[in-house]
Amino acid sequence: MAKDSSFDIVSQVDLSEVTNGITMATKEIKTRYDFKGSKSEISLENEELVLISDDEFKLEQLKDVLISKLIKRGVPTRNISYGKIENASGGTVRQRAKLIQGIDKENAKKLNTIIKNTGLKVKSQIQDDQLRVSGKNRDDLQQIISAIRSADLPIDVQFINYR
Repeated sequence: MAKDSSFDIVSQVDLSEVTNGITMATKEIKTRYDFKGSKSEISLENEELVLISDDEFKLEQLKDVLISKLIKRGVPTRNISYGKIENASGGTVRQRAKLIQGIDKENAKKLNTIIKNTGLKVKSQIQDDQLRVSGKNRDDLQQIISAIRSADLPIDVQFINYR
């Protein structure tokens, strides 16, 4: 009897790469002329980015620098959820950005729908913040992966534990 093959669908952000991206962005901010004398800074607090700058325009530039560095480090930028811009001390503005880890119930249901719409003989089950897909035919699992990659999802997903 053939053994079932399986893989897990997860949504993870590598915090060490985020830290490296923040370090690179901070170095660039210190050397850029348009940030000369600015109180711009980026920090990571409990899986949440905190961006502080002089005004909203500089804050947007700060985000652009950070996003370009995170993309170079391979960090999925779709997994960053920005909060509203608020006033901070010293006449600065602050924005918090949450790093989304794991697949929530709503996105897991969307993934299940995509899997069911392919019409392939596979089973999918939600396990906490990930989704396990299993089936007898490895080619079916490959088709599921390509279908999910081509779908427009609000979060970035990775495929791990392919057996």
